[in-house]
Amino acid sequence: MSASKIIWTKIDEAPALATYSLLPIVKAYTKQAGIEIETSDISLAGRIIANFPDKLKEDQKIVDALQQLGDLAKTPAANIIKLPNISASIPQLQSAIKELQEKGYDIPDYPEEPKSDDEKIVQKRFAKVLGSAVNPVLREGNSDRRAAASVKKFAQKNPHRMMKPWPESGSKSRVAFMDHGDFYENEKSVTVPDAANVRIEFVSDDGSKKILKEKVALLKDEVIDSTKMSVGALQDFYAKTIEEATEKDVLLSLHLKATMMKISDPIMFGHAVNVYYKDALGKHANTLKEIGANVNNGLADVLEKLDRLPADKKAEIEADINAVYKNRPALAMVDSRKGITNLHVPNNVIVDASMPNIVRDGGKMWNNDDELQDTIAMVPDRCYATMYQEIIADCQVHGQFDPSTMGSVSNVGLMAQKAEEYGSHDKTFEAPDQGKINVVDESGIVLLEQDVEPGDIFRMCQVKDAPIRDWVKLAVTRAKASGSPAIFWLDENRGHDAEIIKKVNMYLRDHDTNGLDIRIMKPVDAMKFSLERVRKGQDTISVTGNVLRDYLTDLFPILELGTSARMLSIVPLMNGGGLFETGAGGSAPKHVQQFLKEGHLRWDSLGEYCALVPSLEMIADKTGDKKVALLAETLDKAISTYLENAKSPSRKVNELDNRGSTFYLGLYWAEALAAQDKDGDLKAFFSGVAGQLKENEATIAEELLSAQGNAMDIGGYFLPDDAKVEQAMRPSKTLNAIIDSI
Repeated sequence: MSASKIIWTKIDEAPALATYSLLPIVKAYTKQAGIEIETSDISLAGRIIANFPDKLKEDQKIVDALQQLGDLAKTPAANIIKLPNISASIPQLQSAIKELQEKGYDIPDYPEEPKSDDEKIVQKRFAKVLGSAVNPVLREGNSDRRAAASVKKFAQKNPHRMMKPWPESGSKSRVAFMDHGDFYENEKSVTVPDAANVRIEFVSDDGSKKILKEKVALLKDEVIDSTKMSVGALQDFYAKTIEEATEKDVLLSLHLKATMMKISDPIMFGHAVNVYYKDALGKHANTLKEIGANVNNGLADVLEKLDRLPADKKAEIEADINAVYKNRPALAMVDSRKGITNLHVPNNVIVDASMPNIVRDGGKMWNNDDELQDTIAMVPDRCYATMYQEIIADCQVHGQFDPSTMGSVSNVGLMAQKAEEYGSHDKTFEAPDQGKINVVDESGIVLLEQDVEPGDIFRMCQVKDAPIRDWVKLAVTRAKASGSPAIFWLDENRGHDAEIIKKVNMYLRDHDTNGLDIRIMKPVDAMKFSLERVRKGQDTISVTGNVLRDYLTDLFPILELGTSARMLSIVPLMNGGGLFETGAGGSAPKHVQQFLKEGHLRWDSLGEYCALVPSLEMIADKTGDKKVALLAETLDKAISTYLENAKSPSRKVNELDNRGSTFYLGLYWAEALAAQDKDGDLKAFFSGVAGQLKENEATIAEELLSAQGNAMDIGGYFLPDDAKVEQAMRPSKTLNAIIDSI
């Protein structure tokens, strides 16, 4: 791949729509410095099509772009701008399959409960599409995630208005977590001294064995763990917390990550549904089993499957379900107008996005009357639940954070080469019976052992030595560059963390750390330390494993900036390339719903704007091309102007939306290029472009605004029609003529 080529990922939902407006401008401007921008389809629909070509027509088949990008990420030539993609839950996967089938794609149905070998094979093939299928493939480096200086400065001068006060009368909210039987308590970990292959096997109490995973290849000095979640302890925890919420008259909410942790967390979600609705679901258990209702997909799946029953039986079960609410605590609502609760769909409430909102909203969630109310937030596993409780407790004492004065908590995250839990999906199992689940080497030696009962959730995960070494190096680099303390969030009482601490202490010796403040703290203490600094306006670097990386890079940006989509996310790839991620897509479905209903896209592409700057800088560094360096420098100035002039998208229809925001970014970038004196050719060329854009500003703004206010037809949700989307996202003929003529 050319050193001057950038791969721009084609993805899903709101950021995909926004690309239709932004990419023509980016291509036109960067072309003036000889840069080629190529798109690569890693959308959910694209991944499904690529993995099931068997019965497709030739003109329907596409290459496996994700695999191609994964190979590219291992080379020095990689320069990938990766937008947020759908991490598909089973309901999302099924919706996408249905849409593709309706469009004439011969894709098989997803077999939730495979009954034949063929169906098992199909299910296994779909596993490559489900959940966090993209990130582990592309992330051949560790994460450097922080707010760009211009973004943070703007946020302090113009603090977002979403923060709600914590009640002075006191808050009954808390984070509830298990005190025994969870993944935290049961985790065992070991570092393997030599490269080896291991298998995961179940050994029942009667001595019979079942291979759960035939082979896991390990490298020298790799850290592996195994752990289990006791389903009995989990059910008891849910039952006791339900009672507590009833007694305290607060909302009950559940916070998991069923999209990423696609095996374990839907199971945990299903147990919550079963315990909460036990009177109704237990009464009709046989009927629900016959119609294939799956509580792991939430109450919505149960209600949907009731359509398979005679009307009177359906009405009876619905009445029994509705009767449950009379004796149970009120559930936090996802959409009170539609009656969608926290337990309806597992991917509706994602812990890393939902918990920051509780903090932002004064410890509250929305109730059935569309009012904010205190909640007991269930985060069952203690690995990270304690740090969420710490920030809740801090706010109950000190009140709400002030975005105009609060410091930043950036992150250096260990994620390269499928590090930690995100790589554990193919090593997560429900125990089939009572016995043991062991990790065994080729000589038959048991490396890790877990006693299990039927239904217990077992998982194994791994992290290679080279990513850990690179992670420590990146933490030291950021500490030197920023002057801020770097805190490794690691708990010596947790099996996995104890092994990582040994390596951190060893690899820190490879670096000059004189004058640096580098510490190791358990998550609850690291949170307390960081919050003390945040309230003083001081910055801190969190250095964390993969899951905490994900959680913290939503938590603090949502409080500081109002959204995590505005974060700069740089992944220096271990073999010399770069992956530049563009924020969070958790709210993208709601943005699309609004766009389809009223023609207004409130998605903020600031993350894409910011990611392009270091992408261009990397090309300039590698090639010495001063034109490219100038493009990066002027884009950075344009972003500052964009922020200062408040050109971010409004949430309301008939006000500035994403299309208008991108127009202004293009205008300010052209003006910055016209104003510089380092390159005469670029100055002359973009003086003309800037002049045309400025002269036609009022016309363009009016054309963009007039496109709003009506329902939009884009020809599909997961696989929209290109022509229709382009027409919808590029409605200004005046702007199009200027950009297309470049």
